Amino acid sequence: MKSILITGASQGIGRKTAEMFLEAGWRVGLVARNGEKLEAIASHYDTAVALPADVTDPNMMEAVFDAFVDQAGRLDALFNNAGMFGTAGTIDTLEVDDFDRVMNVNVRGMFIAARLAFRHMRQQNPQGGRIINNGSLSAYVPREGSICYTTSKHAITGMTRTLSLDGRPFDISCGQIDIGNAATDLVASLNSALVEAGKPAIDTMAVEDAARSVLHMAEMPASANVQFMTVMATKMPYIGRG
Repeated sequence: MKSILITGASQGIGRKTAEMFLEAGWRVGLVARNGEKLEAIASHYDTAVALPADVTDPNMMEAVFDAFVDQAGRLDALFNNAGMFGTAGTIDTLEVDDFDRVMNVNVRGMFIAARLAFRHMRQQNPQGGRIINNGSLSAYVPREGSICYTTSKHAITGMTRTLSLDGRPFDISCGQIDIGNAATDLVASLNSALVEAGKPAIDTMAVEDAARSVLHMAEMPASANVQFMTVMATKMPYIGRG
């Protein structure tokens, strides 16, 4: 049975992806701060493991990875998903603490998880595995007022490229999925705010479509890798001027 750790697994894209992997027969480690939500998910599946932790705490995350690998026998994949948008606004309206909070989760947290995954994948026998980073369309075309989030996602693209190169000698591949407007609670809140402001709501796609794309990336043979994938609501403003 293949195994994957998923961070940010308690809600949104992380939760739906975890459920899809479980239904596909994977052993899944569920990582997030909210242990109650993780236990609620795990209660429906024999192969789910609830692992509450803060992704920004290296000691907690090391314990999580060790516990999961002890139980699963090896780590085949990591979906490095946990992230936050943070405070919106132009740079002059933001505090440095606003920037630090986003970078702490979106960059430091993903670095910690990737570091631990890489270590286990390099040391296990046979070597190898796959790291899938959750990037964003913001790394290419940002929204207004998203400087903290956008900066963090540019960093993740750099992380993905470097991990891909550094992992080659150890059969560790790394890819990035850039998801546009999946119908999560976060996007629902954004749409509510837009409607209240008299603006049109944004087009969305089902969260299942994003989750299915992650599963596709993870199930590629070791000889193939989806380096970058963009999956988005068909009519969202991304291509060209619209």
